[in-house]
Amino acid sequence: MTPPDTTGPDATGPDTPLDLAGIGIGPFNLSLAALAHPLTHLSTAFYDQRPAFHWHPGLLIDGATLQVPFLADLVTLTDPTSPWTFLNYLRSRERLYPFYFAEKFHIHRAEYDAYCRWVSENLTGLHFGHQIDAVRWNPERALFEIDFTQLDPDGEAHALGRTHARNLALGIGTTPHIPEPLRPLADAPAVPVIHSADYLDHRERLLAADHITVIGAGQSGAEIFLDLLRTRPTGREGLHWLARTPAFAPMEYSKLGLEHFTPDYTRYFHALTEPVRDALVPDQWQLHKGIDHDTLAAIHDELYRRTLHGGWPDTTLTPGISVRTAGRVGTTKIELHLDHTQQGTRSSLTTDAVILATGYRERRLDTILAALDTHVRRDRSGRPRVDAHHRLVLDPSITGAIYVQNAETHTHGVGTPDLGLAAWRSATILNSLTNTPTYPLPTRTAFTTFGLQQPPTGRLAGSTVPRQGSTLVPRH
Repeated sequence: MTPPDTTGPDATGPDTPLDLAGIGIGPFNLSLAALAHPLTHLSTAFYDQRPAFHWHPGLLIDGATLQVPFLADLVTLTDPTSPWTFLNYLRSRERLYPFYFAEKFHIHRAEYDAYCRWVSENLTGLHFGHQIDAVRWNPERALFEIDFTQLDPDGEAHALGRTHARNLALGIGTTPHIPEPLRPLADAPAVPVIHSADYLDHRERLLAADHITVIGAGQSGAEIFLDLLRTRPTGREGLHWLARTPAFAPMEYSKLGLEHFTPDYTRYFHALTEPVRDALVPDQWQLHKGIDHDTLAAIHDELYRRTLHGGWPDTTLTPGISVRTAGRVGTTKIELHLDHTQQGTRSSLTTDAVILATGYRERRLDTILAALDTHVRRDRSGRPRVDAHHRLVLDPSITGAIYVQNAETHTHGVGTPDLGLAAWRSATILNSLTNTPTYPLPTRTAFTTFGLQQPPTGRLAGSTVPRQGSTLVPRH
């Protein structure tokens, strides 16, 4: 391994700190990088340990579509004239006319992944194969110090480096959630218990199992159940679908219901008290954890088709179930011990494979910000406080800002992981960073008035905001 390097294309020299360093290159920091690209007075760089951009590769199931319209790309809802729009991607691929005639408002997941990869391959300032090792605050220079390891194509350490930045943007993503009773089984490679995030990597192995159990009633669970169902012979499907929710419920997709994913609602939610916010999020599960209507219809159609010649498919769909414990039966089977919430009954289920469509959790910031932990202000539950402009609330000794993306559901609500708010949040961050209305944002985005206060009027929302520390002066 070569010694630390503070020069060259992957790091800034000691006298040329970045205005913004992004850690993680998922869709949200990619959006931020795309909108920052034309701001030539800003120096930015973004780092990710992966060798290239990939968006949920284990869930790019044939035919699976996004649950948001194509306008929820990286930039359009803030700057439709940007060269990084989805429509410009289609133009670059000579696919605008096919898309026009396809009349698709919701594009395939695989196409969204390809679009983001196109942006990542053509946008400057993105550094893949860079693992961030530590982030510190240098009080003498009033800068963040970022240590990284440059990785070779095999993921092995190749060189060490350090860069400096006035501000940070953390977009480190989420991590698959595995319920406690199933963690020992998921860690045992001989037992086919996998998270839905890895579904396509294990699909052939799963299809060989005589009986498969899917746990989780969100969109991923539904898509996987449908994919498995379509591959199984009629009458010998051997599928069980369990859900903790009281029903296999559709996503709230009414037009007024969708206004919970607007900047208006985000601002309203942020202004609520912490106890009220904590009570609201679990009650709003159908806004973001339900199942697309078309997917539910496709599952029912497939099940119905299998009854046409008499008999019922060998499938069991049971909501209202929680897994109490789990264990192995011999070397090839798994026994799940189940509780039925409403009945107050218990049962057991023996299966050959388990797919955990049990969702994701925000990745903890503590590890990457370990050296800054004492400077981060926290709420009563120990979570980082995040201000209205997506900055961590820090003590006054830190004059730089740390922006977070998809780590603030507890302060900004159910829209936090929604792709439709990516461009707005990126613009809010850039407006805060420059203390100018770099990207003018609308004062009103919903017909619903959340709360008794009237919708905001006057200056553009997010146009000029108070800085934590000194204001960046544009360099021309």
